[in-house]
Amino acid sequence: MRTMIMAMKRTWVGAALMAGAATMVPMTADASDGELSDRSVQVFMEYAWSLTPQQYSKQDGTVIIVDKSKPDQAMVPVDVAREVIRVGRISAHAQVCNLAEEQVLNHRSLMRRELERKKWSDQQTLYINQLHLTTVMLLTGKIRLVEKDGDKEVVVDETKAPQQTCSDEQREKVRALITAYVQSGPALASNDRGAAAAATNAPVEQE
Repeated sequence: MRTMIMAMKRTWVGAALMAGAATMVPMTADASDGELSDRSVQVFMEYAWSLTPQQYSKQDGTVIIVDKSKPDQAMVPVDVAREVIRVGRISAHAQVCNLAEEQVLNHRSLMRRELERKKWSDQQTLYINQLHLTTVMLLTGKIRLVEKDGDKEVVVDETKAPQQTCSDEQREKVRALITAYVQSGPALASNDRGAAAAATNAPVEQE
């Protein structure tokens, strides 16, 4: 998803969110934090929707068009979003702990599960991917709210992400959580694992 991320770095993404949206769940030492409330899930969903592009080109050349005036066509139910956010929180911990390969596998296992459900439209699949990415960026401090023309807007600013630490114990816990999650899901294609292995020697990018 390099194109999407680069576009977001350059562009103000409009979304007048509720005042309480600024109080996101922070990263903590425990990657298996408790379940989020419905309201917290909805706030994550609103952020992700504001950052979902109107148009996205897949690797096979297929173009996904998102009607931003009709969020119900792309957004998924709260219970599904909660699971995506849960996985995204673990991906965020993996990023902080420099577990690049595990972060990629965690994300791809999530997407493989959702694709195999054969339930979601292209718009919804794109939104699920964006919700995972948004969760990672929120919890690693790469998204912030700014005032513009009296409204609060979401902007991606990776230059001001706070420095976060990860102990050896935390790193092993995150690694174990991701290993268990990947093993409990559908088998990943060999190219998924190859790309994940390559990620250990390159900056991690979301698809």
